[in-house]
Amino acid sequence: GRWAVSGTVVAVGLVAALATLTTTALPLYGALATKQSVAAAADAAALAAADVAVGRAPGSPCEVAGRVAAANGASVTACVFDGLMVTVTASRSLAGIPVSATSTAGPMATSL
Repeated sequence: GRWAVSGTVVAVGLVAALATLTTTALPLYGALATKQSVAAAADAAALAAADVAVGRAPGSPCEVAGRVAAANGASVTACVFDGLMVTVTASRSLAGIPVSATSTAGPMATSL
């Protein structure tokens, strides 16, 4: 009877709401995962560049940062080193939108 039709309408409405929520949430999860991945690439690139800056590894800090970022699926958009401190900005595109992260690495400051 009419209760069966009402139940069907409610079920269809719930399925439609769930489908809408899912299609809205998936891109957001993808963006969050990309942001974390780019942050990890920036961290690794800054650490590698700092190793070069302090003499632990050969090469140019920013060139090494670029190679490490590329190995992690990102590109370096900025690299600045001041003494032994290196700041790297890495970026990747997600659906045409740039996602970037910045990381700084270097030796710990010691104070007496």
